[in-house]
Amino acid sequence: MPLIKGAIKKLRQDRARALRNKSTRAALAKTLKTARAAGSKETLTKAFSDLDKAVKINLIKKGRANRIKSRLSKSVVSSEKPLKKRVNKKNKNKSKKPSV
Repeated sequence: MPLIKGAIKKLRQDRARALRNKSTRAALAKTLKTARAAGSKETLTKAFSDLDKAVKINLIKKGRANRIKSRLSKSVVSSEKPLKKRVNKKNKNKSKKPSV
């Protein structure tokens, strides 16, 4: 245990911050879980907002948040649009150039 008054205060602050960060992380994880499960745009915007807030308070790093956002948006786009099959169309109006 710390003996100096400033160290005691620092320990108190660290414990309070740890509790706050833990609850924020849990809320973020819950939001991300619902966004992955639902796959709707409303949950996606909520997840993006929570990720940005977590970056703002240095809970997670910016690159990690961007990576999560990218993966979430890919999953939402793929779940909303069925993939089209590519059809090769032949160009009927080909102009043949004489070889020189």
